[in-house]
Formats: sequence, structure tokens, C-alpha cells
Amino acid sequence: MTIEIHKPELERRMREGIQSGQFHDVDELLTKALDALFEKETERGRELDAPSAQGTHSGAVLVEAMQASPYRDIDLQPQRDRLPVRDTVL
Repeated sequence: MTIEIHKPELERRMREGIQSGQFHDVDELLTKALDALFEKETERGRELDAPSAQGTHSGAVLVEAMQASPYRDIDLQPQRDRLPVRDTVL
């Protein structure tokens, strides 16, 4: 498989990671990056699935879940219709 890198900054960071000895080669760098990504996604999934024991979560978890949603373009505001007003006699 051939992977093309279109951003010079990304290529520079990869080269620096390998030259510094942090990674032995591109395969190791990609493996560790993907492992970290999948681990983060798994943790996020566990946080969202876990019920709040004390109800101590703030809205930050909900905001994060909404921002991670592939359906961000959906309007979550319910449509508000005015109810008909009847004549009343007091």
C-alpha cells in the first residue's frame, strides 16, 4: 500500500519522530498513532455508555458526544407551533 502525505508539516513531524528514535520506522509510528486513536475512541464510547452513578457529569460529555456525531447538521431544536387561542368569557 502506498500512502501519500500532502501536508509538509505532517511529513516533517513523522521524520522528526523517526530521527529522534521515538519510532523505528513509519510502520511503528502509524501503529502507535492508530492504537492511540482507537484507545481514545474506545474510552469515549465507554464514557458515553456508562451511566452516571452520582449524576456528577456536566453537560461536557453531551457536548463532546454531539460534536463527535456524524450528524452535526441536524437541527435539534423542536419546531414550535403556536396553539390556537379560543375566546373565553370571564
